[in-house]
Amino acid sequence: MSPKNTNKLKILNDPIYGFIAIPNALIFDLIEHSYFQRLRRISQVGLSYLVYLGAHHTRFHHAIGCMHLMQTAVQTLRTKDVAISDDEATALYIAILLHDIGHGPFSHALEHSIVTGISHEEISLAFMKSLNKEFQGKLSLAIQIFEGKYERNFMHQLISSQLDMDRLDYLKRDSFYSGVAEGNINSERLISMLNVVNDELVLEEKGIYSAEKFIVGRRLMYWQVYLHKTGVVAEKMLVNLLRRANELSSKGVDLPASKAFQFFLKQQISKSNFDNDILKTFAKLDDYDILSAIKDWISHDDYVLSTLSRMIINRELLKIELKSEPISNSYFDSIFAEKQQELNITKEEMSYFVFVDKVENQAYDASKSKINIYFKNEKIEDITNASDQLNIQALTKPVVKYFICYPKK
Repeated sequence: MSPKNTNKLKILNDPIYGFIAIPNALIFDLIEHSYFQRLRRISQVGLSYLVYLGAHHTRFHHAIGCMHLMQTAVQTLRTKDVAISDDEATALYIAILLHDIGHGPFSHALEHSIVTGISHEEISLAFMKSLNKEFQGKLSLAIQIFEGKYERNFMHQLISSQLDMDRLDYLKRDSFYSGVAEGNINSERLISMLNVVNDELVLEEKGIYSAEKFIVGRRLMYWQVYLHKTGVVAEKMLVNLLRRANELSSKGVDLPASKAFQFFLKQQISKSNFDNDILKTFAKLDDYDILSAIKDWISHDDYVLSTLSRMIINRELLKIELKSEPISNSYFDSIFAEKQQELNITKEEMSYFVFVDKVENQAYDASKSKINIYFKNEKIEDITNASDQLNIQALTKPVVKYFICYPKK
């Protein structure tokens, strides 16, 4: 091994798993790339830090954690005589390391506000293809696995399934940084119980209780962190703020913002025109562009833009009411009329401050992929049938909550 490569085998200290080794020089170079370093400036859980004091961790933390868990999974499967070549292992590390590289500012909060009709997974794939050209085809196998086109299906399941390395990291990590202990799943135990049967990822029956806790933990983390009502209203306000900024920009109003952010405010970018040049501009955009612009917009002449900007920066959030049934038209109309009279603004302006929507939580969706339990008698069963916990069956049903947001007095 050359001195150059030796220097690239760094060790990172992670508060969740302790020391994480970078497995080879190619992975090191990908981590060092500006596209990946941008993830240091992308919040992992949107505006959840307005609820949980410590939730300031980033997509960079998460991606490194996922890579570490993938290393553990590869080691575990190899000890169970699952053949994984060094090239396949490296491809798995790359695929999971870059699986979230397409996230824009504040992650899911602004997923369809900066660009429309294109998911972060599709942008991640665009980044991976761009990097593959730069790294002379060394990411080709990783891209095949990421897209689910590689002949060994279980490898894609390690990247994207009901029990993938992504979920095993983000639940544990978001639990740690938010302080919500209910999400603290035993990801190491779950990985140690993984196996492959007929090219499908399975969980040995000894891991069934850890899997039950994983599903319950996922449900609790969604209601307590990802769909916490204060976080939801803050993110909806941020989406409305960008909608207003886009509307003003389309009318020729010049809004102070970074060059990259101004580009997306002035252009309608969607799947059809998202090319490599736009990808390079997107790569210059992060949370800091958005926050810096919002601070400037507080002093703008437009009432909606300045008011929403001030409310977000100073955490003066709208009131939110959660209901189990859809908000009635009569209730919405009465709130809308009352608040419009209070603020003395137009109906169109009021629509940014009074609105209804819904959130949905499905802890386990067997229609997408299954957590298959592998018994000693070689029988394989979906966890909802294998588990003696009735609540696991109940958690397969989506739960919907409806809400209305409006200004406090």
